[in-house]
Amino acid sequence: MKKIVVTGGSGRVGRAVIHELLEHGYEVLNVDVRPSDNEQVEFRNVDLTDYGAAFVVLHGADAVIHMAANASPDTNLQTGAATFHQNMTSTYNIFNAATALGLQRVVWASSITVSGYPYDHTPIAYAPLDEDHPVAPESSYALSKAMGEEAAKHFARWSGVPFIGLRYALVVADDAAYQFLKTLREREDAYKIAALWAYVDARDTAQICRLSLEANIQGAEVFNVGASETIMKIPTRDLMAKTFPEAKIRENLGDFESVFSIEKARRMLGYAPKYSWHQYIP
Repeated sequence: MKKIVVTGGSGRVGRAVIHELLEHGYEVLNVDVRPSDNEQVEFRNVDLTDYGAAFVVLHGADAVIHMAANASPDTNLQTGAATFHQNMTSTYNIFNAATALGLQRVVWASSITVSGYPYDHTPIAYAPLDEDHPVAPESSYALSKAMGEEAAKHFARWSGVPFIGLRYALVVADDAAYQFLKTLREREDAYKIAALWAYVDARDTAQICRLSLEANIQGAEVFNVGASETIMKIPTRDLMAKTFPEAKIRENLGDFESVFSIEKARRMLGYAPKYSWHQYIP
């Protein structure tokens, strides 16, 4: 696989993904509705809710990394509906076009929020949360991601094309974002902003996208994607005991380990996060 279409390539994750792919010799097409600032790659301004347009941009590609999504807050019924419809339509169009055209692989962005973020109504069953933890979306955005995961299972079953969904934690892309993480440590509601105190550097999201293209994967799989530790200086067991006292704490939960387990990504993809808040925050 050498010719890769990256949707949402002008966003904070997409830019890092494109840089990673170019560094490893891939040929990349950036598809977005926002202009690209990377002159090294071809850019096409495309509305992916148009199925014909989605089909055209994937023609001739070997694989697609689908990062494009509307992540607007569900502030009211109208914006929530717009988020859901845009995300589901574009995801369906990419999945359907990719399988119809016989692409070798679909890698796409799901979200940690499918676990029940912001956790007002959804109990956490156990920690660390692995990919088998119950999915309980609590917003239109999270619902679109959860339904995307279900759709991926069936497209993979119908077509034989591998689908890899990446459940990203809060993505940190620059120094300002790391400084924002620092401010969260003083807030009791930090787990509602950085879901369950988790984060991931944009460069590590790029790493796992490339690994997802290269790994020997069949069918449809989802992976938690985050740093190995929380954003907090308080031990994870103490955070869980205070915030989710009814959750079962598994013996393998480390002192400051992320609540979201990345062991599956380590084992199946070779993922190893390289970047930590410790490198940027005193």
